[in-house]
Amino acid sequence: MCGRSSLTKTEKEIEERFNATFYSDELERYNPLPNYNVAPTHMHPVVTEDDPNHLHFFRWGLIPFWAKDKSIGSKMINARSETLLEKPAFRNLLKSHRCLVPLDGFYEWKKKDKTKIPYRIVTTDQDIFTVAGLWDTWHDPDNGEVIHSFTVITIPPNNLMESIHDRMPAILTRQNEKYWIDTDIKPEEAVQLLLPYPDDDMKAYEVSTRVNNVRQNDASLLEPVRETPQGFQGSLF
Repeated sequence: MCGRSSLTKTEKEIEERFNATFYSDELERYNPLPNYNVAPTHMHPVVTEDDPNHLHFFRWGLIPFWAKDKSIGSKMINARSETLLEKPAFRNLLKSHRCLVPLDGFYEWKKKDKTKIPYRIVTTDQDIFTVAGLWDTWHDPDNGEVIHSFTVITIPPNNLMESIHDRMPAILTRQNEKYWIDTDIKPEEAVQLLLPYPDDDMKAYEVSTRVNNVRQNDASLLEPVRETPQGFQGSLF
């Protein structure tokens, strides 16, 4: 499961990365950047297939259009790649509601004895990377509120991640980003893009347990707990 992440870059850096712009009214309304501890229900930038020239702020935690209320979103923060073509909630979205979710890191917890140790995982070949996502629009039947929301797709871990957790987000290569949001690419072909990111282009390091508390949100969360001994990364992962 991917349930916590970060996007700490500036508005300009994100716009340059995707050759897309934010809507000023959305920036003023949500003002979520930088976010060192992105959590479900947070508003977060995404790039969708129907408006690739702009970055929109959607709510993390998918609320399908048919949902009775928005509470379902807390249960749909992730979608497993293996069942995208089978589950009705995801199958239809895979046809025409695919999105890119920009991040510059994500957190995962490694079980050790009776404790869980938080790690931050980043890509070393990209300052900002993207995770494949699905999105939908929900209308509140009670007050007419419109909520755009998304879910992050997860896949089995690569060699680096498997000693930390049994899942990882579906990080896309730069080349595959454009294909993921290309609706001419059929769903069966799109899922073939969801591959484990190369181990050599990622690194993981232990961070403070302060990240466990979603109210903690500052740059110190990114700092390693201690220096990693030389050779430790390769021998552990």
